[in-house]
Amino acid sequence: MTRVFRFFYLGIFLSLALPATAQVGHPAKGSWTGFYGPDDSDQNRFRLLLNWTDREITGVINPGRRAISLDKVELDYSTWTMTLEAEMPVDGGTAHFVVTGKLENLGSWTNRLYSGTYTLGSESGEFWLSLN
Repeated sequence: MTRVFRFFYLGIFLSLALPATAQVGHPAKGSWTGFYGPDDSDQNRFRLLLNWTDREITGVINPGRRAISLDKVELDYSTWTMTLEAEMPVDGGTAHFVVTGKLENLGSWTNRLYSGTYTLGSESGEFWLSLN
């Protein structure tokens, strides 16, 4: 009877321990916060909320009442370079917003970064975001 209990407890232990080693989710998924701007003195804060559904990355810029849906998301898995596109409101109109950058520190839960370059209409510069 003791042998049966040992196998029983081993089974319970393994059923609890194995899920703890599973991956949390897609490396791009989550809430990202950072800045973009043409130079260090002219920076705009923005937030990005990305989701991974049905093998597709979707998301919004500045979630909330005035959220801007992403029109296109592409991720090159060989280099972890991601490009996002959206139409951003600018001075009563809209401008095409494109950010292209690299995901870094993919294994970290606390220090994951997404940074690169952007264009917003005729403006261009650099951006950086960190996973919240």
